[in-house]
Amino acid sequence: MAAKRSRLFLVKSAPEKMVKRPRFHTDEIVRQSGIYKVRHKKHRLPHDVTLLRDQYFPRCAQCDTAVVFELVQAAMDESEAGTSQIRLYELPVIEDDMPMEDDTPKVG
Repeated sequence: MAAKRSRLFLVKSAPEKMVKRPRFHTDEIVRQSGIYKVRHKKHRLPHDVTLLRDQYFPRCAQCDTAVVFELVQAAMDESEAGTSQIRLYELPVIEDDMPMEDDTPKVG
């Protein structure tokens, strides 16, 4: 009698978009210190920002309140970490966010 061979197969994990994380908006109170993904309306790609508990989710200097925040990684409470508090009231416009002009030399 031949031994039955087991077959290995890959299981696709759920795409990140299927995992529903709570979303937060400007002027809501941050309930959990941590790293948050910031999604802007149009002018900037998503990026991460660290926010501390009991502060407010900041507005963007360019798109104002058209930003959404999602908790990526919770962090230890700042009072437990013994660090000083830094408050972020507005997400700055960074020069790299602006569309760049074509600096390629023209031939002809």
